[in-house]
Amino acid sequence: MEDHNDNAISSSEASRPPWHVFLSFRGEDTCYPFINNLYTSLHNKGIRAFRDDNGLCRGDEIAQTLLDAIEESVASIVFISQNYVPSRWCLEELSKKCECKRLTLLGFYQVDPSDFRKQRGPFFGKHFREHEEKVIEKKIEKEKVKKWREAMETAGGKVGYIFQDRDKDGNCINMRFFYL
Repeated sequence: MEDHNDNAISSSEASRPPWHVFLSFRGEDTCYPFINNLYTSLHNKGIRAFRDDNGLCRGDEIAQTLLDAIEESVASIVFISQNYVPSRWCLEELSKKCECKRLTLLGFYQVDPSDFRKQRGPFFGKHFREHEEKVIEKKIEKEKVKKWREAMETAGGKVGYIFQDRDKDGNCINMRFFYL
């Protein structure tokens, strides 16, 4: 006689998304202890979270692994910080999240959300001009920069949480995201 419980478990596991949430952040700005505390809290609540330093295996091609993880995640938590925009990878991730149209929770870490949405101000305006200069120098495709701008406008138009220096330890972040 066939055991239907084994089939139920395997089909349930097969349909389960690999990741509940994809954490997107610029490590040099937010990684310790800010992101670590959030990641630990998610893990302790049984939420499978992908962050680029633990969801990758040695030898994985970083670009495709990150893009696959975004597609395989139910939602994303994105922390926009001062050095988010200079990172082409952060912008690629954001663009992919907008393309996938998944639930995205935003945290603005020591930055003005309006400056992010409008690509202006001391962090975002300057860095986007640098990306556009690279288009002129043929180091970046013009369409990529256009997609990044559109993703910033889309994401920046959503309501997000604003975090300042006093939130560095991440305890405040954990409370805000878990009591949504």
